[in-house]
Amino acid sequence: MSELRVSQRPELRRPVLVAAFKGWNDGGQGASLAASFLAREWGAVRFADIDPEGFYDFQVTRPTVSLSEGATRTIEWPDNAFFHATLPGSDRDAVLLLGVEPNVRWRTFCDLVVDLVRDLGVELVVTLGALLADVPHTRPAPITGTASDTALIEQLGLQLSRYEGPTGIVGVLHDACRRVDIPSASLWAAVPHYVSLAPSPRAAYALCNRLGDLLDVPIDTKELEQASERYSEQVSEAVAADEETAAYVEELEQRADTINEEDIPSGDTLADQLTRFLRDRERNGGDDAARGGQ
Repeated sequence: MSELRVSQRPELRRPVLVAAFKGWNDGGQGASLAASFLAREWGAVRFADIDPEGFYDFQVTRPTVSLSEGATRTIEWPDNAFFHATLPGSDRDAVLLLGVEPNVRWRTFCDLVVDLVRDLGVELVVTLGALLADVPHTRPAPITGTASDTALIEQLGLQLSRYEGPTGIVGVLHDACRRVDIPSASLWAAVPHYVSLAPSPRAAYALCNRLGDLLDVPIDTKELEQASERYSEQVSEAVAADEETAAYVEELEQRADTINEEDIPSGDTLADQLTRFLRDRERNGGDDAARGGQ
């Protein structure tokens, strides 16, 4: 039995794959929130998934139990599902991969994804990620877009990826795409590290807007914009209760306001912060907040 389970193969027009994984690559749940929003906004239809049995240590990434109609107990396993959707105002379609970073057999997992990508004729793979950084919650979330292919960097207005250090499933997936000559790019949002436990609609909002620009597709992000405003108000209330944190946030705001427009986003700065973020996680055995989102 194949670990990739396809219920119905969709017919797609010049498809692009957009992928986001809960866990290590998902600070403040910014990436997974963005992908879930896109699936709902585009009316995406599920057509395939990956059997979780061979890719998770269920003592680390545990399944959950829920009650249906208050009586029937249902086990919900870590899910990696594929959806297809028509991109509004575009001559191409989207494939969405909404998942949870696996614990084991990453190369096999990514080979399954790449096999499906090739079978569907996907022309571009874009991953979404979020990292914890020294940014204030009251300002737009900085976005950096990277790729390793020079032509793609020039075509999409991205930056050369210079990151070195520990990686997550996103990095392994990009390497798998590179080995079979599938163009791929990565978008990362910076999330305030002092509110890492709270889901960040501000990061999701920034990721969706940047993705829309990259694909030249209009995305109605008003819902995320409104959620971002509420998020900022709620965090501001919590921050105001602690003088030390409030002073720190004010310092971050001043720093953000003095950055020149042409320096936003700063790929090198975010790469440095990403390096520190991932190495701190590696040193501490993983981020508790991100792990809690799995």
